[in-house]
Amino acid sequence: MPWVRNLRRFIGSGNGLGSETLMELETKRILLDIFKERQQKNAEGGSIPTFYKKKPEEGSISHRVQRLAKYRFLKKQSELLLNADDLDSMWVCLRENCVIDDATGAEKMNYEDFCHIASVCTEQIGPKCRRFFSPSNFMKFEKDESGRIAILPFYLYVMRTVSLTQARIDMSELDEDSDGFLQPHEMEAYIRGLIPNLAQLRDMPAAFINMYCRIAAHKFFFFCDPHRRGKACIKKVLLSNCLQELMELHQESEEEVTDTEQAENWFSLTSAQRICDMFLALDKDMNGTLSKQELKEYADGTLTEIFIERAFDEHVRRSKTGGGNSREMDFESFLDFVLALENKDTPEGLTYLFRCLDLHGRGFLTTADIHTLFRDVHQKWIEGGNYELCIEDVRDEIWDMVKPVDPLKITLADLLACKQGGTVASMLIDVRGFWAHDNRENLLQEEEEPEEE
Repeated sequence: MPWVRNLRRFIGSGNGLGSETLMELETKRILLDIFKERQQKNAEGGSIPTFYKKKPEEGSISHRVQRLAKYRFLKKQSELLLNADDLDSMWVCLRENCVIDDATGAEKMNYEDFCHIASVCTEQIGPKCRRFFSPSNFMKFEKDESGRIAILPFYLYVMRTVSLTQARIDMSELDEDSDGFLQPHEMEAYIRGLIPNLAQLRDMPAAFINMYCRIAAHKFFFFCDPHRRGKACIKKVLLSNCLQELMELHQESEEEVTDTEQAENWFSLTSAQRICDMFLALDKDMNGTLSKQELKEYADGTLTEIFIERAFDEHVRRSKTGGGNSREMDFESFLDFVLALENKDTPEGLTYLFRCLDLHGRGFLTTADIHTLFRDVHQKWIEGGNYELCIEDVRDEIWDMVKPVDPLKITLADLLACKQGGTVASMLIDVRGFWAHDNRENLLQEEEEPEEE
């Protein structure tokens, strides 16, 4: 109808609208322009990345797809690794195509030899060895005046790379939630899988395997999980000295591994049995935990009473059942205790001990704290029939050893920076440690005499 058409045209022009309606339309237009402008800026600047993604439920399709993708990826990575036969073939190629240094007799190769060996290895082994023969890898090694590198360090580099990659694949297979971290039971499973391949552990009694894995895994978490979150980063585990120490057990027993070397290696069967025997000997009431009185017998009773008290205050959890005497040290806490005392010079060990030395939880030690801590050492020193000494002189000696940034207090950073933090800690918690420091010159002389003979 004509009148309807004319009315729509009139309203569409805005002439038939009131001022309020016009204002609303103008407001909507402005807001719409602002919204479009912000959308454009967000598109240009990129969206905020998601920092949390819910893990798929066990048994769901997404969970199964994730596990299958992970399995295929790890299998592909494993197929790209050199096996034992490939490594032997590479070593033969290196030795057949190197030159002998007239001065040292070392087997070396220049870059042209390096490229030639790469071609030979690729023909015999396949393209998977090609990545080791890149120019950047050649430049990593020390060169002589003629620009040659020794073949042995290069071959050891290849072996270590293959070994670490294989270890990472094995750990990733055990990482159930694929977050790049291993939980204690996953680390124990990894160590359990290594036992048949470690020459010095093959004869381990079957009944002791679970306990051994528990002891061995705990060292990884002591050094690779400093915040005690209950999981260790796989990358940190691979780069730690713990894994290298564990792999030393590949050596055959015929190579004359001494009892001392076995005892010093935390992962040796001798060391693990020593830890168990020590705990059982201290646990007089055989309740599976250690009281303060029982722990005082550790190291023949040379540790001070105040240190034992502080160790319980800082590192032993209270029992859920409550009660006045409920706080006792379980086996896990005992492993931390032993690791800290046997690795006092490491940042992790010193951090553990510093929390015990910091009597008031202030993050630093004062002269009064040093005096209080050493008073117990002094008492044991006199009871042992030693000469009288002045606590103030020892305190001043510690200050000279540490040389703290703030002359009025010693922090953990000061102990780590002075490189004598382990010695200082021993002087303050263990009368045997103070005796060793006091007789360091005589002990050093005794160590040098057998070498001269």
